[in-house]
Amino acid sequence: MTPEILKDHVAKLSVETVASLTASDINELCDAAEEAIKSGGGFGWLTPPPRSVMEDYWRGVQMIPERHLIAARLDKMIGGCCQIVRPPRNNEAQSFSCNLTTFFVAPWARGHGLAQKMIGEAEALAKSEGFSMINLDVRATQTRAIQSFEARGFKRYASNEYYAKVDGKYVMGYYYHKAL
Repeated sequence: MTPEILKDHVAKLSVETVASLTASDINELCDAAEEAIKSGGGFGWLTPPPRSVMEDYWRGVQMIPERHLIAARLDKMIGGCCQIVRPPRNNEAQSFSCNLTTFFVAPWARGHGLAQKMIGEAEALAKSEGFSMINLDVRATQTRAIQSFEARGFKRYASNEYYAKVDGKYVMGYYYHKAL
């Protein structure tokens, strides 16, 4: 598109809980995740793993019944995702809560509200699955993610100064929860 057309372009946003991934979805997830990792917004990875490892990861997600993948699309391309993870079946004491994990938005998809839409979808899914609490953890360096979580009413309840190690240095991490 030419710059003239782009200035009037209204991005099409969508967020969905994904029942199954196509080969194209896996490719888009890998691309978006790699870009997020390179920009410091990875979900545990500090450098992108080999493509085959990343592809296997996304294929594996859809095979685990305790995981629900939520994908965010910008103009029909996956630009971010997160997961809702159920506690193990033998953990009756924490069966009321789930975890929001692997949250990221690729740099090219940021600034359009996808993070807020994903968190909203995660909350709705968790509630529909019978959960009354969502927990999550995040590196202190993930300032945009932290802003998104706090804007949705997540409350920080703890921190860990040894949460992660990046470039040989410890990085603080924060723990959040939200009652549904």
